[in-house]
Amino acid sequence: MIKENKDVSRREKSLKSPISHLILYNDDYHTFDFVIESLIEVCGHDPIIAEQCTTIIHFNGKCDVKSGSEKFLIPLRNELDSRGLIAIIE
Repeated sequence: MIKENKDVSRREKSLKSPISHLILYNDDYHTFDFVIESLIEVCGHDPIIAEQCTTIIHFNGKCDVKSGSEKFLIPLRNELDSRGLIAIIE
């Protein structure tokens, strides 16, 4: 019974941890194909989701392309940055 309470407590803590968002911004330099390919390779999106995100970025100026802990998102942001894309974590 005590073990069960510890498991519940751990789950509650994980639910309370803040969720961060990786936001990718539009630019005038990269092609749709490059952004789609980057989202597939870096964020693990399937091609349809990557294309939808890229369209949203084009028309809205930005898109939330991935959510998770900040620790999880930092390497993704760094890789997008290294490809010349503009990404932030909120």
